[in-house]
Amino acid sequence: MVLIVLNFKIMVALKLIAGLILLVVGAEALVRGASKIAAVVGISPLVIGLTIVAFGTSSPELAVSIGSALDGQSDIALGNVVGSNIFNVLFILGMSSLIVPLVVAQQLVRLDVPIMIGASLLVLIFGWDGAIVWWEGLVLVAIGIWYTVFLIRQSKKEKTKQVLEDYQKEYADKGDPKNERLWLQITYVIVGLALLVLGSRFLVDSAVAIATSLGVSELVIGLTIIAAGTSLPEVATSVLASIRKQEDIAVGNVVGSNIFNILIILGLSAIVAPGGIPVNPAAMSLDIPFMIAVAVACLPLFFTGYRIDRWEGFVFLGYYVAYTAYLIMKSQQNASLEVFRNAMIWFVVPLTVLTLGVVTLREMRKRR
Repeated sequence: MVLIVLNFKIMVALKLIAGLILLVVGAEALVRGASKIAAVVGISPLVIGLTIVAFGTSSPELAVSIGSALDGQSDIALGNVVGSNIFNVLFILGMSSLIVPLVVAQQLVRLDVPIMIGASLLVLIFGWDGAIVWWEGLVLVAIGIWYTVFLIRQSKKEKTKQVLEDYQKEYADKGDPKNERLWLQITYVIVGLALLVLGSRFLVDSAVAIATSLGVSELVIGLTIIAAGTSLPEVATSVLASIRKQEDIAVGNVVGSNIFNILIILGLSAIVAPGGIPVNPAAMSLDIPFMIAVAVACLPLFFTGYRIDRWEGFVFLGYYVAYTAYLIMKSQQNASLEVFRNAMIWFVVPLTVLTLGVVTLREMRKRR
């Protein structure tokens, strides 16, 4: 009996790892193939980077959330989006800024971060009645399409040489695009999509098995393991960009992915899910408000000197560790949960808000 249980746990773990690997490989194949197809047909490199490449890094979240929604596992679908957005800002930006302080483009502060905050607020508003239904999903998708079209129009005005060079290094053809084997790139796209579907199936099935065996809710699994796993393409992109000192890519990748996660992924999931996406009361009371708070926290951090310093990255990472620890302690009904919660509410959070306020005021005085 013990041997059977052990074998089951090993198989579940292997399936989880296989799912994560398939998602990362599938996303890479999809992005590469789609980017080169677009280059062959004459779409500008910058437009490809802002649309296909940015959305491609979020394709694991898309596959997992829609697959979960169709299977009636709404907590995983919602938890994956909310958890990924929290992970992207706190962990990825935190880790990237520890490598090198990140310079933030003014456009992010003026346009993209406010849109990210607005999209996050829509999740709270739409989920207030206990579910995100199909027509609310349509609204999210419509906004996402408008945002994408706006980006494409704006990108045509972009003349920055560095942006084009960054794209050329990563995604563009090395030779004449006309000589590119189109059938091979189409094959990459098909294989990438197939790997994403298979990987998402493996990941969801193993996550549900883990949640059941440990007595942990599907929402917590979606907010932690699945959210971190499906964000691996964003991790690789932003960390590598930081090492190469391509700060705009590192930060823009995170903000863009968060917007796409809510507007397109959650929107499509609500449309295809039978009866929409039910919103767990636990998500309404903690996780969605925390996602909004994390998005709002980007504004003063980005505004102060248009950069994320190492100490700010350390704070981001600390909050992600604290958030994850809280979820685990709550799921296990740990005796220290109340002490931990009070310490965060009455000491850590006020201290962080006070620090951000002081730094922001100093920056505003400098600009006067």
